[in-house]
Amino acid sequence: MSIMAQTLQLAFKIALVWAGGFLLAVAVRAILPEKVGFNLGAGSGELFVPYSRIGFWTCLLAAVTVTALVVVRAMLVDFGLRQMR
Repeated sequence: MSIMAQTLQLAFKIALVWAGGFLLAVAVRAILPEKVGFNLGAGSGELFVPYSRIGFWTCLLAAVTVTALVVVRAMLVDFGLRQMR
């Protein structure tokens, strides 16, 4: 497979992961109620953190993590390291 084909395939995989992450994040935000969560004690008061926001940012962090892993794997292959199976 040519380098251009591999690059396009990698870009497509990353786009799919990001699209899935955004869809999952939006679904989590829509499903979980805004008034359910937990309080974090702060020095001057308490900070309310709703579960819907935690789920949203967790899904986006997962998309970033998968993207980073795919890019690092592609870089390692470019440097000539063999794939472990």
